[in-house]
Amino acid sequence: MSDKKSAGRRAINPSLPKFAGIASSCYMGLGQVLFLKEYARGICLMIFEALMILGCTPVFNFGVPKALYGLITLGTPHPELPVKQRDHSIFMMIDGIFMLVILAIFIFLYVAQVKSARNEAKKIVANGKYPSLAETRNDLSMNAFPIIGVTPIVLLIAVFTVVPLVFSALVAFTNYSSPDHIPQANTVDWVGFENFRTMFTKNGFGSDAGWFRAFGRVALWTVVWAVFATFTCFFVGFFFAVILQDKRIAFPKFYRTVFILPYAIPQMLSLFVWGCLLNGTLGPINRTLQYLQIITNAIPWLSDPLMAKVTLILVNIWIGFPYSMILITSTMTAVSGSMYEAAEIDGANKWQQFKSITFPLVMYQLKPTLIMQFAGNINAFGAVFFLTGGNPLLMAGGDNLSISTQAGATDILISWIYKLTMNSNQYNIASVLSILVFAVLVPFGLYNFMRTKSFKESEI
Repeated sequence: MSDKKSAGRRAINPSLPKFAGIASSCYMGLGQVLFLKEYARGICLMIFEALMILGCTPVFNFGVPKALYGLITLGTPHPELPVKQRDHSIFMMIDGIFMLVILAIFIFLYVAQVKSARNEAKKIVANGKYPSLAETRNDLSMNAFPIIGVTPIVLLIAVFTVVPLVFSALVAFTNYSSPDHIPQANTVDWVGFENFRTMFTKNGFGSDAGWFRAFGRVALWTVVWAVFATFTCFFVGFFFAVILQDKRIAFPKFYRTVFILPYAIPQMLSLFVWGCLLNGTLGPINRTLQYLQIITNAIPWLSDPLMAKVTLILVNIWIGFPYSMILITSTMTAVSGSMYEAAEIDGANKWQQFKSITFPLVMYQLKPTLIMQFAGNINAFGAVFFLTGGNPLLMAGGDNLSISTQAGATDILISWIYKLTMNSNQYNIASVLSILVFAVLVPFGLYNFMRTKSFKESEI
């Protein structure tokens, strides 16, 4: 019996992994069919490569060559043709990116099936026999099911996440803008780093354009806004959370309900109402203050650049602190009351209890949330756009930078990007700003989040 088993083991060629790997390298799935007897899998892989080869054939007016050529050239101007028959550079770019994703998936599968063929052949050599149908079915149920389950998600991410991100980044290296490079009337061209030079040099798009000065002021205000919007809301919410936890406060639930109302009302409506209340000439706030003779001249809440920024921060506190209050209140309820009792026995007053118990424990839990709020406030489009619209005008040394750059005094980067795309069709410059926001925001958020103790220790 043992002799028969040994003879069966010797029947398997020990060079099977080498042959299977070479065959799979020559043609996708060939090793599975010729050497591993995995006919269904091998035929599917062979059909997939056949389709890719067919798509690469230049005889057909579709597929890989056309898509990649369109990505490289972005079309050829044909002023003699009707507009609808001319090349659409943006669609050609998207088709090319999509084809690159397909090629990346194909290359990944090609390499994976070569490695899989070798590994399966090694198992066959080690076992001295080919797997039975039941063993193959069990292996598929154990190993292939996770891959089959994840594959649709990976494909969706590739199509709906990777392609748009790559497209939005590549636009920064083109001249996709009004009035001369808007498809289909005109084609879009690759310009390399010209748009970055425009943003970071003082004479971009002409000596009077002011892109560099506008970017410096908007970027600085974006950071200032994010810092103040984050910490004012957080610590005002912290203050009210601590106050309403005090047993001497009557009807704390009523006050919590009242404070939560600004958060419950849609932000857009609240900001529109505040915009009407703070109107410089007809606003009820100025008129009431003048009627009570508290002020003589109307306060330029939204028309003066500095005052508009302060107003933005104050209104944002009214809108944003309820969220922090709710979050901090829920965190404080998890703090054991015995700690406060022990502190009182030791003679600690309320401030000492807050400084030594409440604040450290709450910050330990909410530091990642605070970091994410900071990242979110950098892209807080609604808070700026619906209250001020980026106004008033952005002035620098007597020059009106808003005319050439569309940037306003209260614009942050995200609202400036919106105005560049929707108002002036400067998609290339907007893409540059988007890349800058991404390059700064994502590493900063990941670095700070991963340094927090709650992330390292995975504690809640």
